[in-house]
Amino acid sequence: MKESLIIRESFRDIVPMAAPLLKGPFTVDMYQRLPALGVLAENARVELIGGQVVEMSPIGDRHANCVRRLIRAFAPHVDVAIIDVQDTLVLGEHDAPQPDLTVLKPRADAYRTHPRPPDTLLVVEVADTTLTYDRDVKIPLYADAGIPEVWLVNLPADRIDVYRQPVAGHYASVRAVSRGDTLSLLRLPDIIFAAVDILG
Repeated sequence: MKESLIIRESFRDIVPMAAPLLKGPFTVDMYQRLPALGVLAENARVELIGGQVVEMSPIGDRHANCVRRLIRAFAPHVDVAIIDVQDTLVLGEHDAPQPDLTVLKPRADAYRTHPRPPDTLLVVEVADTTLTYDRDVKIPLYADAGIPEVWLVNLPADRIDVYRQPVAGHYASVRAVSRGDTLSLLRLPDIIFAAVDILG
């Protein structure tokens, strides 16, 4: 927990492009009211990290292509999970990131409010220009919240880093999955993906 708090407090020093857009700190409840107050556009590409409203990097071609590949890979499995794409995941009072893809437990109401960590089976972040931010800022937040598994699609390295076993703000198990390998979800082990179908 302490390590995660240090990272949250210093994330602006780690990744300059993640400088806060508005002076915080904000709670998730305050953050969600900002569009209604006219402070943020309804479709603004922002997320709440450590109580700060952070502008997200523009989505480039490679990033968008990878997200489409993820959607196509997960689409056949909507009978056993709900797939969220670039939507808010509320981790706690001051953290509401927007992962590129979130796999959620099935629920009849399809989540009338933003999902929380106990609802989450997997988070996927696609990193092209945002690798340091995703790895050093967001993944520790997911670990701190108890998200059981995170995939970091590392486009520059042409691999998928699989994070499991969250413990005190970090993941005890990290493995790299290369283009010729396969991977499956910890909580849905019968669903197997070819890494090349995600990496392209």
